[in-house]
Amino acid sequence: MARSRAKSFKSRRSPSLPPQPHVQLSKHDLAQLDDEALAALSRGQLQRLSVKLLSDLKLAHERLDQNPRNSSRPPSSQAPWERGAGAEAGDDAPEGQQERATEAEPVTDSAVHAEPEHADPEVSQPPQRAADEAKSTPADEVPAARRPGQRPGAPGHGRMQRLAIDQVVQHHPTQCTRCGAAFPEPGESVCHHAHHVIDLRPLVPERHALELMQIQHRYYARRCACGHLTRAEPGHTPGDAAWQVALSERHLAGPLLVALICALALRMRLSRRRIQEFLADWLALELSIATINQCVHEAARAVEPVVEAQLLAEVRASELLHADETSWFEHGQLLWLWVFTSATTTVFTIGKRSKAVLLSILGPLFKGWLMSDGYWAYREWDNRLRCLAHLQRKARGLQESLDGQGRRFGEAVLKTLAAVIESVYAAREGPPPMGMRQQHAEDLNTLWRLCLAYADAPHEKTRALARELLNDFDTFWVTLDHPELPLTNNAAERALRHWVIARRIGHGTRTAQGSRTVALLASVIETCRQRDHSPWAFIAETLTQRRRGLSVPVLPAAN
Repeated sequence: MARSRAKSFKSRRSPSLPPQPHVQLSKHDLAQLDDEALAALSRGQLQRLSVKLLSDLKLAHERLDQNPRNSSRPPSSQAPWERGAGAEAGDDAPEGQQERATEAEPVTDSAVHAEPEHADPEVSQPPQRAADEAKSTPADEVPAARRPGQRPGAPGHGRMQRLAIDQVVQHHPTQCTRCGAAFPEPGESVCHHAHHVIDLRPLVPERHALELMQIQHRYYARRCACGHLTRAEPGHTPGDAAWQVALSERHLAGPLLVALICALALRMRLSRRRIQEFLADWLALELSIATINQCVHEAARAVEPVVEAQLLAEVRASELLHADETSWFEHGQLLWLWVFTSATTTVFTIGKRSKAVLLSILGPLFKGWLMSDGYWAYREWDNRLRCLAHLQRKARGLQESLDGQGRRFGEAVLKTLAAVIESVYAAREGPPPMGMRQQHAEDLNTLWRLCLAYADAPHEKTRALARELLNDFDTFWVTLDHPELPLTNNAAERALRHWVIARRIGHGTRTAQGSRTVALLASVIETCRQRDHSPWAFIAETLTQRRRGLSVPVLPAAN
């Protein structure tokens, strides 16, 4: 019934109503109004002006009275002394008040640019040479653009910190790459390459402190009887055009150290520079900003197959899925951070607010229940639920408005919602005496008629809520037939909350790779937390396997 009603209402009413302006008198108009201007108006003109002023005054008061209880404003928008006041039991407080920490706060960007580690050619050249060049260049001549990068002959810069070697690992070739013959053990080998890896010592019950160690990896070459010289080389995963970071064992930071950097960046929300400061102060380790940023991106590339193959398949096979989206900025471009969470799996993605993103995550095979907000693209799926907490807040905002029709409509919606929620809670305790859909049929029909009556109301918020109810009417009352299903979308809101705070601190990302890094690592971190498994141990294990060119491990099931 709801789908046919919604389609017929949209085709009949929506295109015909022109957009309503929010404020009728602009600041420019008000600046020209004074006692002399009012005295020059006739009685009819004064009356028409008073109507406009009254409408704007009511709208201003309604905006001043908005709070997280009656609008989509996030709880963080309140002053500290206002938070926690006025919460009601029906709001699912305090978790229910976390629900749209998602709509506000335009953001900019936070991924850190890599700092160049080579010398500045303008500083490194000898003073006498610089003076000679200044004399030979005419004052009115613009110097030609110089090639970026280090100048030929300029002194190079290497790693200045020298750590003691705690462990030496030797890598010998096992067979000839030309003829395939196995090398006997032992045999004569020559070391042709070595590199150092800084990592954390594994935590054991006897030692709980974070300790660094430096491992020297030595790679040897052996000559076969066929005359071919075979070299052992560091393991690696073949390159990927979508990523600008490599997966190779030849890396300064070891897997456990990379996992620690990911924890500081994504769980503790530290900037790259603050991570650099933490490592220097507490581990006496000096890493560049570029290396720290590379570690985070490399970890994301390592776990990408886990998200793409395992987590997406589990999300699509779930019986109940919560979905939501919030704004996200990527180098000034408005995108959206999407979350799809079930009882044991969570997947994030960053992209446009479009139906294509939904199809890329859910695909055509998703047949479970989908809890979502009122975004039109969700209507593609029949088994859909709507969050009643969102509807309560909007109805409460109308109930507290200055518009008479809005107050009456808001009270009617709140009354119907309260009766439905009470019936659902009672049904969860025991079977109801009669079908709940039949029990509330009269109330729902009355509400439907009210929505039709207020669909063209002059008050903007009254009109918007009436149309929202008409477009998705039956999705709000699915719990009358299935009381075991949730009433709110709190699961998705809670999954987004940590990353909304991170967005407010870091202002988004700078590049598409940075956005993909956040989405992939957030998916693994949240899923591991749902399954009571350490995300950092899993990231370190996955990175170890991928650096060797091996397949990724399977993320363990819930304990």
